[in-house]
Amino acid sequence: MSTHRRFDYHSTADLQTDLTAFNLELPVSGSLSSLAEPVAIGTGTAANRIAVQPMEGCDGTDDGSPGPLTLRRYQRFASGGSGLLWVEANAVVAEGRANPHQLWLHSDNVVRFTELVELIKREAPREPYTVLQLTHSGRYSRPVDRPRPQVAVDNPYLDKPGQQNELLSDHTLAALVPAYVKAAKLAWEAGFNAVDVKACHRYLLNELLSARTRPGRYGGTLENRSRLLLDIVQAIKAEVPIDVAVRLNAYDEIPYPFGWGVSESDHRVPDLSETRWLAVRLKEAGVSMINVTGGNPYYNPHVNRPYDSGPYQPPQHQLFHAVKLLQACRSLRSVLLENDEKSGQEKHPVRLLASGVSWLRHLAAPVSAALVQHGWCDLVGFGRQAFAYPDFASDLLAGEMDEKKCCIACGKCSEIMRDGGSAGCVIRDSAVYLPIYQAGRAGKAPLTSKASGEHV
Repeated sequence: MSTHRRFDYHSTADLQTDLTAFNLELPVSGSLSSLAEPVAIGTGTAANRIAVQPMEGCDGTDDGSPGPLTLRRYQRFASGGSGLLWVEANAVVAEGRANPHQLWLHSDNVVRFTELVELIKREAPREPYTVLQLTHSGRYSRPVDRPRPQVAVDNPYLDKPGQQNELLSDHTLAALVPAYVKAAKLAWEAGFNAVDVKACHRYLLNELLSARTRPGRYGGTLENRSRLLLDIVQAIKAEVPIDVAVRLNAYDEIPYPFGWGVSESDHRVPDLSETRWLAVRLKEAGVSMINVTGGNPYYNPHVNRPYDSGPYQPPQHQLFHAVKLLQACRSLRSVLLENDEKSGQEKHPVRLLASGVSWLRHLAAPVSAALVQHGWCDLVGFGRQAFAYPDFASDLLAGEMDEKKCCIACGKCSEIMRDGGSAGCVIRDSAVYLPIYQAGRAGKAPLTSKASGEHV
């Protein structure tokens, strides 16, 4: 019963049947009123417990400003009623852009980002808490028309044959601290409530967390591997009056010693001891919120994006991956609450945002409510679901999500990105994105993978 299959649940009872059969623990039924409650985050407040995750559209202008499709997407997200909008990856330096149309906030275009924030506030039924994700794409950098991988450490599982990697020096890494601070200052000027120092999905700061084989001040020990992330957070907190969040991989399911948050004997089994240590250090550095995710979308996307069809079949039923990620969020929230109790700082908790629920479709509503009620998280984030169903939050809070509007977990939004197009929902927003998808796929063979289900 543990093999991959398409989503076929009609009720929480159906879902519970498989959870019991697989011996998986997940709360599945809760009052939706728990999701309607406001929640304080840092110096601000989210009007409800529902978040739109940072789903990149690859539709910015050449200078990094939001383009027409970017503005359309956030207008739809804002009007959809989520209490928190986590705005997508924004490069802190030009050479760290993942594609030529990734957002890139700088002094010459801050007014365009101010207009984006104003659009969000104008269109939202209640002003949402806004986060701008700050990133350096590292090994996935492609600032112009070809990849320019900038790596923290060589990795036999991720390095591509024949591809020339630029191994970033300690000096170059240290120079990124002021770049993040400058981007945070501009984000504050534009009107965002918070910035996210992105440390997930094997982009640069996440890769450093696993740099056990790297010499010098940024490799080897856990303290060294987490140094740059913590230095950036502390520098922003010291210089900018803006909340700081971190989207953090709990684990990545890449074999040890090249993986983060994984067991030495089996990389598919999380070992969260280092992740839990880091969560406490992030709190001490001043982080207000941690958005918990996992995996690597270029290597094993099923880890944080369970899906029904696409380039390959995951090695296990999707519930195993969904539950594993949500349980990691519970574990990190638990260690932070324990730390609060010991330090007497319960009044200023770090908020935990869970992710990976879009595959559950309409059942994500009662499951999300149960996650909040049972203390697994403080907020629940939706990524692909927001692409497909931008007004899902309003429907959810009104009592029921429409199955016919839900994301079907087909993976086509990711394929568009791989093909160099602007990402969106090919199925539910077909007038805009089906032609983009078809143009990108023209003449190309389907993406393939290893039999293990790990992407190559």
